Amino acid sequence: MAERIEPAGLNLEERIVDIWRCAKVVKGGRRFSFSAMAVIGNGSGIAGMGYGKGREVPIAIEKAVKDAKKHLVRITTYGTTIPHEVRGKFGTAEVIIIPALPGTGVIAGGAVRAVLESIGVRDVLTKSVGGTNNAKNLVKAAFEGLLLLRNRSDVAQLRGVVIAEDAVLLQNLR
Repeated sequence: MAERIEPAGLNLEERIVDIWRCAKVVKGGRRFSFSAMAVIGNGSGIAGMGYGKGREVPIAIEKAVKDAKKHLVRITTYGTTIPHEVRGKFGTAEVIIIPALPGTGVIAGGAVRAVLESIGVRDVLTKSVGGTNNAKNLVKAAFEGLLLLRNRSDVAQLRGVVIAEDAVLLQNLR
């Protein structure tokens, strides 16, 4: 149910989650290549994640940001937090994201923090409970969990019920 977003006209802020170096041994010595993971977002519910590889760090970062712009999605938020607790899994990485009261802040590790701050969440608790602390998999797990978020009206529509406040409004209109 992820809604795809076009990056044109959005004020997107990019964050580099991590940069990895890989070495290949060849006849003349070592040949290095780099990969980067980037998270971009507008701070109000739109975010994307991308991964890029290149022979130099700036090229890898540029490719990661370009990939992230291709994968922008809208995430449901509730004020400065999220509507409900959610668990995201990717591989052996599992991230629990719990809503928190205003003033709590973002209690998260570096990789998950980048994702949450890019969508504009300011008060949330997280815990990585999976079998890995790999930044790539934690970011992917966080996105998997955030895409499962639903607000009250979405759930009511799926269940085919009318929320009490909406019922009162409908009666007043008649």
